[in-house]
Amino acid sequence: MKKEFSVGKTDALIIVDVQNDFCPGGALPVPEGDQVVPVLNDYITLFRKTKAGIFATRDWHPPNHVSFKAQGGRWPPHCVQNTEGAKFHPDLKLPSDATVVSKAMEPRKEAYSGFDGTELADTLKTQGATRVFVGGLATDYCVKNTVLDARKLGFEAVLLLDATSGINARPGMWQKPLSRWLKVALNKALCPIF
Repeated sequence: MKKEFSVGKTDALIIVDVQNDFCPGGALPVPEGDQVVPVLNDYITLFRKTKAGIFATRDWHPPNHVSFKAQGGRWPPHCVQNTEGAKFHPDLKLPSDATVVSKAMEPRKEAYSGFDGTELADTLKTQGATRVFVGGLATDYCVKNTVLDARKLGFEAVLLLDATSGINARPGMWQKPLSRWLKVALNKALCPIF
């Protein structure tokens, strides 16, 4: 990870869905999803030094969630509330004061974004955050939608390219939906969205 940017009190780190079920051995593993953990831990250290907000989203599905194949969805059951698979990866060093944001809890509503059906936007604004840095799993679904919603809600958003991994491993696949706002920084670890 290159740290060629400064972080202050108006910034926040959003760690998206780094849960056991999205890591190797889980119900819906992202290829090499666990590889983002040490990189995210470095970002956590950086953000803690400046007292910037740290948020961690998690899928927190009921057992009958609409996204599951048994209910006509596209995914196997994953991140079911209060299961081992729904826990954060054991090596992720979330500080005790990190804000955990549970999402996709309504049985009949899909929610990929950390902002969808949560109080994340209000909490960020209350804390004075104007810029968010986003990393986690999976780039092509929950990370992408969290970044796009952050932008729609008026936040400056920065995608931490070195701290994400996607389900669909085709290079560049997830970039197309972001192309209207995408501007790749010289530091390839960062992808600002303006």
